[in-house]
Amino acid sequence: MKTAIVHEWLTTFAGSEKVVEEIYEVFPSPIYTLFMDKKMVSQSRLSGAEIHTSSLQRFPMITKLYRKLLALFPRKIEEFDLRGYDVVISSSHSVAKGALTDSNQLHISYIHTPVRYAWDLYFRYLEEAGLKRGIKRRYAERVLHELRKWDVVSANRVDYFVANSKNIARRVNKIYRREAEVIYPPVNVKEFALKEAKDNYYLAASRLVAYKKIDLIAEAFSRMPDKRLVIVGDGPDMKKIKKIAAGHSNIELLGYRPFPELRDHMQNAKGFVFAADEDFGIMPVEAQACGTPVIAYGAGGALETVVQGATGLFFDTQTPESIIDTVKEFERVEDKWDAKKIRKHAEKFSTAVFQKNIREFVEKKYAEFSAKRGR
Repeated sequence: MKTAIVHEWLTTFAGSEKVVEEIYEVFPSPIYTLFMDKKMVSQSRLSGAEIHTSSLQRFPMITKLYRKLLALFPRKIEEFDLRGYDVVISSSHSVAKGALTDSNQLHISYIHTPVRYAWDLYFRYLEEAGLKRGIKRRYAERVLHELRKWDVVSANRVDYFVANSKNIARRVNKIYRREAEVIYPPVNVKEFALKEAKDNYYLAASRLVAYKKIDLIAEAFSRMPDKRLVIVGDGPDMKKIKKIAAGHSNIELLGYRPFPELRDHMQNAKGFVFAADEDFGIMPVEAQACGTPVIAYGAGGALETVVQGATGLFFDTQTPESIIDTVKEFERVEDKWDAKKIRKHAEKFSTAVFQKNIREFVEKKYAEFSAKRGR
């Protein structure tokens, strides 16, 4: 079984790239990607991989300016000549699933999400980009309209979809009218040791971007001066969150911190606060691997990774008031949290579990595919 892996781009190593690393661990294969940051790749577990890039790699400052080239992505992902591979595994959050294969090849696509900025985040994307009217607005609408059409058509190129959560499987069915097997993404729980003794503070950690809603968490704790909040992360919303935190000594805004320091904060926090509506959401699982209960917005992937009343609590709306009410409820029952049980739950999402599940799925589907062709 000769395999190839397709992924949109390798510029940072966040959730989807960690999935690629684990797929590569199970199926060491050539990797096809639109463009990459060579330095980042050299520091990753893909440093020894055979990596093929598209002609976009030759664009000056491609890793900084690629968002402006969205209209080119569908055609560029089709540049890759994947003949000669028995199985193509795409890791897709944008266009990777649109890679071209023929009837003698099995294409399995691991879907992190259908293109969010073309579908369910379409209006938010235009709003946050400041595209309210004018020629730039019309251009963006045209590009995203064409991308939606291509996205639906290219779904027919996939033989089997694998979704990273039930939440995404529902979205795959809504947009592509296809069923998707659910295999949760890998979380390296071994890197997060259990710590039962906790300090008296809450933690929020994330890239500081609008949809992560860190501003709501900061606003909630600005109204609870007796409760300490530590925020780790950096991004476009930093100024906004600094303004909210100003004058509130109970809110500590640390900015970016290296992984060992972030992990220490996760291990020691009494609770991890998570306000985003995520496709899956790895950080709540990492917190639980430390034995730290989670206070999460009750939507999206959090509903699959946090167990209400056992590993955390949900708040109903993305508002400071809802967060405040749930923090108060959390403290009323804080003596009941069992760090060992919380850690045990997180182990269901380990890299070992992911590797086993993805290997079995690919090998089973390839055996069925080969049998149909009489091989």
